[in-house]
Amino acid sequence: MKAYFASVQPIDLSQVEPSSFKAASTVFEWQSAMQEEIEALHAQGTWDLVPLPPAKNLVGCKWVYRIKKNADGSIARHKACLVAKGFSQEEGIDYSETFSPFNWSLRQLNVKNAFLHGILQEEVYMTQPQGFESKLHPSDFVCKLRKSLYGLKQAPCAWNERFTSFFLPSLGFQASLADPSLFVQHSSLGTVVLLLYVDDIILRGSHSSLITSVIEALTKEFDMKDLGQLNYFLGLQISYQSSGLFVSQTKYIKELLARVDLQESKPCATPCLSYHHLLKDDGKPYSHPQQFRSIVGALQYLTFTRPDIAFSVNQACQFMHHPMESHVVAVERILRYLKGTLDFGIHFQPGILNLQAYSDADWASDPNDRRYVSGFIVYLGSSPISWASKKQHTVSRSSIEAEYRALAIAAAELA
Repeated sequence: MKAYFASVQPIDLSQVEPSSFKAASTVFEWQSAMQEEIEALHAQGTWDLVPLPPAKNLVGCKWVYRIKKNADGSIARHKACLVAKGFSQEEGIDYSETFSPFNWSLRQLNVKNAFLHGILQEEVYMTQPQGFESKLHPSDFVCKLRKSLYGLKQAPCAWNERFTSFFLPSLGFQASLADPSLFVQHSSLGTVVLLLYVDDIILRGSHSSLITSVIEALTKEFDMKDLGQLNYFLGLQISYQSSGLFVSQTKYIKELLARVDLQESKPCATPCLSYHHLLKDDGKPYSHPQQFRSIVGALQYLTFTRPDIAFSVNQACQFMHHPMESHVVAVERILRYLKGTLDFGIHFQPGILNLQAYSDADWASDPNDRRYVSGFIVYLGSSPISWASKKQHTVSRSSIEAEYRALAIAAAELA
């Protein structure tokens, strides 16, 4: 008879995100990350230590730890954030307004401690950060915040107001009407486009000198980190080719397949069967509906670079509230299709900048309610820039009506 022995290997805590200050405080990388965060908070003059005034609400705080990774999965940096427990704030007292918006060279920048640059209009008091309590003040002193902090309900609003309403206009940037996070600077020397997503910035300009001048202005006002050429952003992988720009989500797909343990699954040739329609009450209810919603939500994010799965994902989305086992099978097919098309993506290439749009409708095809599904795709030159597949809210009385409605939706996208 064979004997088997199991051994327990110690976990390298620098490779995981700790869930508590106690665990993080024993690891050098996380100690350094917390020290860097505290130094940045003090440099920004984020708070003053004062006694808590009577009848004032006290907001707690906690440390949150995140590992920032490169496109290849390697660790880029350890990030520790001191986060205010904004759920304990009282509207009208601790805050009044909230907000959450989100061959040219292409550059990526990061604003260090972005929310610390927002100016607070309200009077907010917070407990001292764990592990970094002041030894020069009595233990009952608290932090009176002067700058916004991650976790405060008004923090996104304060940072966005500072950056978009006061700073960018001084550089000649104007907000785009199409996207509140997109800003354009026109001058006699050329054009610069700036995209802001929380604390990440993407710059694209008609000349490198224009981008350099914008970066210099940003660096004078904020503590910036120049990440160089854009290669990885919010799960999107950007590669540069002689014929243009290629955007994919290969790493994101691999992580999604690992979540559902389908890394070794057999690939499918198509994301769905053309003759098969999902039914509302087909088979047994799925025992883990929350997992179904999570996976389908992740698939929705994939449609940013994969219009080929837009129709199939839209079908699965219609059963989020009460998924059946047959719906799970359909989602698994989409994942198996992605397994075989990991490197698919969108190719943006130079050409004549003319708009073209295509639309279609599938009249009365849904056996559950006989509503029609419409779809469209818009090209700028030879590059797709917008697409959607969606079941409509009305029942069309003829195929002609369905086609005209689909055409109207596509035309509205061009307007």
